[in-house]
Amino acid sequence: MMVIKNKLNENYWETIDIKDKDVEVLINHLFEIETPLNTNQLLEVFIKNRISEEKENLKKISRGNAAIFKPSEDYQLNQKILFIDSEVKNGVVIAKRKGNNPEIDNFDVIDVKFDDGRTKQYACNLIEHKLNSVSEVENLDETLDFDFIYHNYKKTLSKKLGRVLENNEDLVQIAGFWFPSSLLVDVNIGYLNLSEAVLEVAGGGPLTTKEILEQIELPTDANSLLTEFSLNYALQEDKRFDEVGPAGETLWFLHRLEPENVKQQPKHLIFSDLQTYEKEKYSESLTQINAGVFDELEDDMDQNECATEVAISIIYPHLASGTLPLSKCLSDLFPTSYEAPRIRFTIVDGDTKQKFPGWVVREHKYVYGLKDWYENNSVLPGSTIFIKQSKTPGEVIVSIGKKRNTREWVRTADATPEEQLNISMNQQLISTEFDDRMIIAIPSPQSIEVLWDKYKNYPLEKILPIVIRELAKLTPQGNVHAQEIYAVINIIKRCPPSYTLYLLDKDENIEHLGDLYYKIKH
Repeated sequence: MMVIKNKLNENYWETIDIKDKDVEVLINHLFEIETPLNTNQLLEVFIKNRISEEKENLKKISRGNAAIFKPSEDYQLNQKILFIDSEVKNGVVIAKRKGNNPEIDNFDVIDVKFDDGRTKQYACNLIEHKLNSVSEVENLDETLDFDFIYHNYKKTLSKKLGRVLENNEDLVQIAGFWFPSSLLVDVNIGYLNLSEAVLEVAGGGPLTTKEILEQIELPTDANSLLTEFSLNYALQEDKRFDEVGPAGETLWFLHRLEPENVKQQPKHLIFSDLQTYEKEKYSESLTQINAGVFDELEDDMDQNECATEVAISIIYPHLASGTLPLSKCLSDLFPTSYEAPRIRFTIVDGDTKQKFPGWVVREHKYVYGLKDWYENNSVLPGSTIFIKQSKTPGEVIVSIGKKRNTREWVRTADATPEEQLNISMNQQLISTEFDDRMIIAIPSPQSIEVLWDKYKNYPLEKILPIVIRELAKLTPQGNVHAQEIYAVINIIKRCPPSYTLYLLDKDENIEHLGDLYYKIKH
């Protein structure tokens, strides 16, 4: 059997426009099954429907309302015919006469003119001929293969479909699942008040929707999934409730009972100097400084390779806030969600196996929940924190590694009686692994907080020379490495590493010695 092989434009799925009729197909599908589906599930329906449509379109385009040529058939003048040999081509019958061949019984000969102007003769009304087995048009190309499309274009198409669904007024979404609003069960204010009471008794949460339903006794019909989705949507629309579950799991928490550093960005993490500068100019140097730091303020230039286990050097702003940075690579280690801005998960101490709650705050790119853990493990700015994914979903393992307490000569930061920054070298008891350039002991956190408040409104360009002079007095040559400067600046004011490099570059009183070493010009 001969088959016509056609294919879509190779960029079809990359440039596809999702139309209103496509969304209508998805909405009708949701009406039929009466079950909420997530974006990827709806994407499967969309792709399969488009494949079916495009296969049919290719048939129509190829045939152009013409019959596929078969020698056994009879054809008339001006009739359109689709011919198949080494390629697919359209023609029209312009002449017809009786055939003349003693070895073949009655047959006809037709003259066919093709779209390119050529004319060719064909025999017809032949009972036996190999071309009589030609099939209808089929498409065997990978551009219309569901598995190929879903595997190669899932991410792009899912984002595009999600944006289209968000703009459709007939659909509602919760935790990545979609459903027609007209089918939702009514959840009145009384049931929402009961839900608040249930969560309050649970310490704010988190609780699953089923756990809440079991206690508020919301009337259900035969479709429990529809009832659950309806309550989810009602809770989502009420500002008292926060959906904090990772992708694929819906968990609820009372917003007013969430930790303060989850509801609002901690003051130590706020970068207030907003001068524009060319980050790309410092990309090579930034790779050296930010390696092992994973500063979340450098997210758009994060060049660290992602892994399932990462060691980072903690900086003072995160230590003081009880947080971890959530740079692009580190975010791969922590739970994410379809749309929830805050995600509740479990942190596991890799050394003691103790578990405690953690929060991913996506908007400001940090993870909260380590304040007590830092204090219990005597973590300092520059200490190494080991982070790795757990085999248990919703859990992340943190550790300081195994190290005996030792006395080390390290930089020490405190405030003078005149409330000036003072950096000195002192022997300190160290309980963690650490980065030599990042480590800073802080005997009196209260004095550092005094400095933090003092320098709150100071521009970083004025703080920079103060920091360099303090570090320079620790070495005979007065040379200071950019990573040391970055670490100490962040003791008194939040500053990303690329901005540190920018300040060093623009200050005419600072000399670059090479290899990221600097000194004050005399």
